[in-house]
Formats: sequence, structure tokens, C-alpha cells
Amino acid sequence: MKAMLLRQPRPVDVAPLRLVDLPTPTPGPRHIRLRIRVCGVCRTDLHQIEGDLSLPKLPVVPGHQIVGVVDRVGDGVTQFRLGDRVGVPWLYSTCGQCPFCRRGKENLCASGQFTGFHVDGGYAQYIVVSEEYAYHLPPQLPDAQVAPLLCAGVIGYRALRLSGIRPGERLGLYGFGGSAHIVIQIARYWECEVYVFTRSEQHRELARELGAAWVGRADETPPKKMHSGIVFAPAGWIVREALQGLEKGGTLSLAGIYMTPIPELDYDLLYHERTIRSATNSTREDVRELLRLADEIPIRTRVEHFSLEAANQALQKLKRSEIIGAAVLEIP
Repeated sequence: MKAMLLRQPRPVDVAPLRLVDLPTPTPGPRHIRLRIRVCGVCRTDLHQIEGDLSLPKLPVVPGHQIVGVVDRVGDGVTQFRLGDRVGVPWLYSTCGQCPFCRRGKENLCASGQFTGFHVDGGYAQYIVVSEEYAYHLPPQLPDAQVAPLLCAGVIGYRALRLSGIRPGERLGLYGFGGSAHIVIQIARYWECEVYVFTRSEQHRELARELGAAWVGRADETPPKKMHSGIVFAPAGWIVREALQGLEKGGTLSLAGIYMTPIPELDYDLLYHERTIRSATNSTREDVRELLRLADEIPIRTRVEHFSLEAANQALQKLKRSEIIGAAVLEIP
């Protein structure tokens, strides 16, 4: 099968992914094989490829926002049939036995494995996955639109819930890429007033189009304090700015898998029962909830299409904040 392979972390500017031929995987018991149609390009992929994250496997095929069709099943598969359209997200497997798994917090499982990180991912023509960690997809959402929901959407949704936002309250979104442009649609569906902080004028235009009440830069003062906030940008200095805009008793949720160092904070920024929480990975129930919600609203993602061979270019544009919405690879 064709795949884009990372042999060693390097800056995306030097195009570190290489198109290679790899053996096509065969599904074992209770596993299914997907013929991949599309794979979303995530900022986590960027951090992985450039070495911001310690990689447990090299070489590796990145990609964890996968939409494909079942073309082969292993023994004992009961949840899927040949021809089913299926999604595969970041969470690839968990132990199911540790204290975190038993408490419904499988996103924190010490033995958890992640797609495109511990196992080869979706920048390829095929993938094998356990039927327990794959998902039927809403039929009316096209492949390219549903792919970004499988990580950008689900981690944004988890961060949104962890922020404690309630319908009708004010929400601040810091950074407005693939994840935030999905979250704003959920927040507006809940009739929240959304304030967007981003340096890109194109991202500001999209935010206004999607119903933002106010847009500006992270270092600008909004007209009102936020009840909750989510930081998507991987820049630690934004945490201080976001806390300054947070109402008493508010919660700031950090949605990234990586962030530059957070500067020293004055206690006054945390006083009055303000809270900082990080959103870590996601659970299978998070994915199911988001897919139901995406079908109900419905969520419409904005996507820019790239070929599999153009994965390096997609990542370069993502790094330069030139992707409006999300990037998706079309797999031949």
C-alpha cells in the first residue's frame, strides 16, 4: 500500500514525510481493515513530526482522523460488515483494566495507544483497527467533513465540556483553527455568546461568519468577561491573557497536546475561584456524543483538500496558519 512515512522528526519545511510502499495489513480476530478514503491533518501530527512530542514508534505513518470503508474483517467481528463507512480517531486502544479505565476515564489509561503514534495511522491506503475502537458515521456528513470531527472536533468538544460552559453564557476561544471552528458551532447551538481571539484576518472572517459576537487578538481586551474559555493555540503566554479575560469562578480549558512554557502567573489571576484544566485525549463516549451532536446541529466543517503525496505541503500551510478550517488528505 502507499503511505507517507516519517523516519525521523524534522521541521516540516524540509518535507520529512516520504511516499513509500508498505505491506498491506491483515486484520486479526475482532479487527477490521479499512480502505481509507480521507484522513484529516491535525496539529498533533505537526507536533509529532517536528519532534515536540516524544515518539514511541519510528518509523511511523501519522494520521488519526480517518474515514474509510470496511474491506476485510477478522474472525469474531460483529459490529461491522463489508462496505460499512467507518471512522477511526486518536484513541486506538486501552487496557480496560486500570483504575482510569474502570472509572470511565480511559483517556488517561497508562497503557493507552494512539493512532498514527503507537501504530501506523491514516496517511496511507489501509489501516487495521479493533472493532471496539471504530465508529459508524452519520450518513449525511461527507467523508471530508466528518474526518476533522474525529480529533479536532472531539478534543474541542471535551475541552468545551471541561470548561463548564452553560447555555447562554459567554465563551472565549483562543486560536481559531480546525478545532475551534467546530466548537463555535456547538456553542452557538447552545446559544452561547462567543468571543474569538486570533491573529489571522482570514480566521477572523470565518469566526464572524460562524456567529462570533466579537473577534480580536489574544492581547486585546474584549468588551465583556468570559464565563469560560478554551485555549487552542500552543502558545503558553496566551494562558495569562485568557485568565485576565475570565469572569470570577470561570474555568479555562487547555485543549492542546503541546504548549510552550506558561509564564509565571500572579495569584490575582487565579483568585476568585478561577480554574485551569487541561483536556487530555478523549474517550469513546466523547466520540459517540460528538457524532450524535454533529448529526443533530448539523455541524459543517470547512476543509481544504490535499492529495496524499501533498501531506508535507498541508502541514506547512497548517504551521503558517494558512488553513481556513481543516486540512484533509484524499487517499487514492
